[in-house]
Amino acid sequence: MTTQQELTDEALSAMATEWRRRALAGDIHARGMAHELETELRRRAGAPFTNYDTLDLRPLEARIAPRRWWRFWPTR
Repeated sequence: MTTQQELTDEALSAMATEWRRRALAGDIHARGMAHELETELRRRAGAPFTNYDTLDLRPLEARIAPRRWWRFWPTR
């Protein structure tokens, strides 16, 4: 049997999809195998790239919501 490291990315992805489908169909043992294959895919891909266009780059003061001018419960 070939190991996960010997498979191509496409074959590994297809196997992970198939095992995940089996797990969702109710196969008890398929979840662990799907997890192992997906972990290998993530290891190969490395850290995902961040889309900096979607980050909130405003200063902290601008991101904090202003305090309400009224209090919900009266204090004594």
